[in-house]
Amino acid sequence: MKKYNFKIFKNKTGSLVPFSLKNNVPFNVKRIFIIYGKKNSLRADHAHIRCSQFLVPIFGKVIVKYENKKGKYRKELSFKKKESLLLKPKTWCKVKFINKNSKLLVFCDREYEFHDYIERYDEFLKYIGKKK
Repeated sequence: MKKYNFKIFKNKTGSLVPFSLKNNVPFNVKRIFIIYGKKNSLRADHAHIRCSQFLVPIFGKVIVKYENKKGKYRKELSFKKKESLLLKPKTWCKVKFINKNSKLLVFCDREYEFHDYIERYDEFLKYIGKKK
């Protein structure tokens, strides 16, 4: 997975964090949503067959644990570090919210499709050809 950095422009009245869908997101965006949860709660816990997701922390800090054919990974994303993460299809993902009000903006390259989700970890392992 590739890490992306974003810019923050600050002045005495506040901050601006611009995102150009053409220049800052690594695919044509079809869907956008925001996820958040209680401190130390988990979200996601699934994979997509064809959908790529671009994760951008917009408040606080999250830990993203993800797995694909190549291995298992852990990435801490925080708004202060100005980092984003691209998750490609066939990647199992779990998101843990570290701060009370952590929020994650997610850009997708596909519209919502019920059949694109793999919701059981054992099915995911079969799908990518790995054994438990």
